[in-house]
Order: sequence, then structure tokens, then C-alpha cells
Amino acid sequence: MLNIESIETFYGKAKVLMGVSMRLKPGELVAVLGANGAGKTTLLKTIMGLTPSEYGTINFLGTFIEDLDTDIITRMGISLVPEGRLLFSELTVKENLAMGAYVRRDRKKVQQNMDKWLAFFPLLKGYLHQKAGLLSGGEQQMLVIARALMAEPKVLLLDEPSLGLSPLLVFEIFGLIKEIHQKGMAIILVEQNMNHALKVADYAYIMENGRMRLSGKPEQILADEDVKEFYFGHGKGKYISREDRWKGSM
Repeated sequence: MLNIESIETFYGKAKVLMGVSMRLKPGELVAVLGANGAGKTTLLKTIMGLTPSEYGTINFLGTFIEDLDTDIITRMGISLVPEGRLLFSELTVKENLAMGAYVRRDRKKVQQNMDKWLAFFPLLKGYLHQKAGLLSGGEQQMLVIARALMAEPKVLLLDEPSLGLSPLLVFEIFGLIKEIHQKGMAIILVEQNMNHALKVADYAYIMENGRMRLSGKPEQILADEDVKEFYFGHGKGKYISREDRWKGSM
């Protein structure tokens, strides 16, 4: 349903994405893993039209979207949960949820959808009229996910949902992500937390220096010697260079 081919994205004159390609099937959860600076967030921003690519194509359900504005892409059915949550901190929980439905026109359906996601995130029910900035980190993460779901997306983009959360809250957030996926939602999950991400993913890519270096099923990723070496500190992989790191040992 989402086909990305050879996209190249720049910040000024600096190339950040270098010929990145990936696929997302209907109902699939794809994890994009890698260290800080690998290009993961830029990839999501490029899909959303926030940082448009200079080259390559992005095909969503048969339509090329690489030159479209972000609001049009949202209306077509892609929603982003940004890194760092980025809530409207002075607005209430209810107002934040309503902002997530700004592209929709059926007010009755919007209220039904709000009731649906409040039932899914029951902790938020008790804070409907409280300012979002007063919520805990975990509650804010739940709210920003619920806000994105208010747009009724076909694809949900999650950027580092575990960032800054305690281990217990990370476990809870990934449990919620798994439940949303089980409802049939297609998801691209950007994460540094490989262990949690691979437990919920159907397929995974590893990025380094703006390129896709490795892809496969979670069990294939975990069995790769280079992954064992560079993510878990054991295995037979040997560091060669930043450019050749994923080409195996010498």
C-alpha cells in the first residue's frame, strides 16, 4: 500500500536520505531501526511531505504523493505521531483530540471516533478537561497516538514512541501499539529500542547514514552477525567502516 523508491532528501546542501527504498503492505507493521542520525525521522517527514524529497517516488495506494502538501497526505490516510510528542500543551486533552480530526467534516462520526479511542486509552478519560502539558510522559504519549488516530488513518507513522519513558511505560506503550496493529492498522514504527520493536514487527529495516543497510523478518535481523555485534556487543561481526559496516567481516 506504500511503495518508496530511491528517495533522496536534503537539508540545505546536505544529503540526508540516499536512495532509500522500502515497502509497506496492508495491515503490516514495519520497524525502521537505527542509531541517532541514521535518517529515520527524516524518512517519516519525507513521507508526510514535511521535508520533501528531491528525487525518487512515494506511491500510496496507487497515487504518487512525493509532491503533495502535508494536509492532503493526511486527508488521504497517513498520520504521523512525531518524536517528542509535540502536543498543544495549553489545550485540554479533549481539544488535542479534536485537533487530530481537523481534516474530517462529519462531526457526529468524529465524536464516535473520540469515544472509541477514549475507550481504548481509558486513562485519558479522567483528564479530558485538563491541559495536555500537565499530563505525565506516558499519558502524553497515549494522547499523541490517540490524536493521530482521530484522523482515521490507513497508515500510522510512529516516531520513537518509547523515547524518554520509563521501562514500565515502554512496555505498556508497545502493548498498545501491538493492539492497534492487531485491529488491522498498517504501521511504520521508527525506533532505537530494537528488542521491543522486533517483538511487534512483521518486517524490519535497519538504517545507517541515510541508507537502508539491512532488511528482513525479525528473526532474520536478530540472527545477523553484524546486528549481534553492533547492537548487542557479541557475535562475529567486525567493524570495518561506517560505509561498509553491514558488508560483513573481513
